[in-house]
Amino acid sequence: MGLFTREKETAPCTVEVSHKFESLHAHVRFNNGAVVYPGDEVQVHGPEIMAPYGEVVSEDRTATIMRASALERLWTRMTGDFEVMELCEFSFSEEATL
Repeated sequence: MGLFTREKETAPCTVEVSHKFESLHAHVRFNNGAVVYPGDEVQVHGPEIMAPYGEVVSEDRTATIMRASALERLWTRMTGDFEVMELCEFSFSEEATL
């Protein structure tokens, strides 16, 4: 991996989409053991997966992993904590609802 160059990798994967009351999620598992690192980008190929309410749908797909360059990886690690803190912003109100 170069300082400025990016590499492309193709990996088989399984996509699981859950649309249940107790769990609403979408997960991608790489079937070849590939690991995604900070700054990498993943694109799963194929049509949109829609799970009807109350069900979990699992499909095998192919994904393209665009590996971050060494410089992009370093930048992501340096600035990632700031982006996470933005997600943690919340407020409290003194108003009580009855």
